[in-house]
Amino acid sequence: MSRLLRPAYPWRYNTNTMNHVREPLAAGAYYPGNRTSLSNEISDLFGESTIIAKATLTYPCGLIAPHAGYPFSGPVAATGYSALASLGKPRWAIILGANHTGLGAPISIMTSGVWRTPLGDAPIASDLAHQLISGEIEASPGAFSREHSIEVQLPFLQFLFGSAIPFVPICVMLPPFSELVQAGEKIAEAIQGKGGVVIASSDFTHYQPHKIASQLDREAIDRILALDSKGFYHLLAERHLSICGGGAIVILMTVAQTLNVNTARLLSYSTSGDVTGDRSSVVGYASICFSGSIHG
Repeated sequence: MSRLLRPAYPWRYNTNTMNHVREPLAAGAYYPGNRTSLSNEISDLFGESTIIAKATLTYPCGLIAPHAGYPFSGPVAATGYSALASLGKPRWAIILGANHTGLGAPISIMTSGVWRTPLGDAPIASDLAHQLISGEIEASPGAFSREHSIEVQLPFLQFLFGSAIPFVPICVMLPPFSELVQAGEKIAEAIQGKGGVVIASSDFTHYQPHKIASQLDREAIDRILALDSKGFYHLLAERHLSICGGGAIVILMTVAQTLNVNTARLLSYSTSGDVTGDRSSVVGYASICFSGSIHG
């Protein structure tokens, strides 16, 4: 996929809404850059499996979804979002993205503004975002200026649940395990009993042969499915795994454990080699859903 050339800080001030508007960075590179083409591509990714949520979520759930270009990871992401829609329509989303740039704090949050995609403008859920600021979660808008991992999730949410779905963007590095756990507990405290989704945006193993990538990812996924957050974190460190959203996944696992959203299901797994046919150096993609007995 070609890299999209955009200004380093894609912000402008909208005097009509008195909000910062974040223009899309990934449109035209990771996903189509116009509304019709983007809608058609997402529709094709869902195919006949598109689910229209009939009820509104009354309790949080979770999802791990990949963030590569849609031709590569889109089918895996669509499987995850179909499962989310089957649980109900979220009132809001918290998107925990990877931090590929090193900008901002170890766990950065943005508390106001609007993020634009070709499907429309999604507002930040400011009230919820302000509740999440803590010693571990810092307001640091600069972390999002060049980061694509959160943005690429928005069109799926907008396609299924409306372009103006409120969300909270959080960009996550890999700080000490205790800080990730404390951030997860803070999020769980704020959203308990509220109907929304926490999404960890992450690809899995990068640039290994298909067989090795699949084996490494299976080890990591087994720990995720067991909700073994400490074991997953130690595996990342000890095996030097290249799972770019590892910190985001630990936070999501902590939220799931704290709220007893403790049924984790692997919905889909593939590598880029399944798309390109070149299995010599691949990236792994997985979609995993977290729900509980309250979701039915």
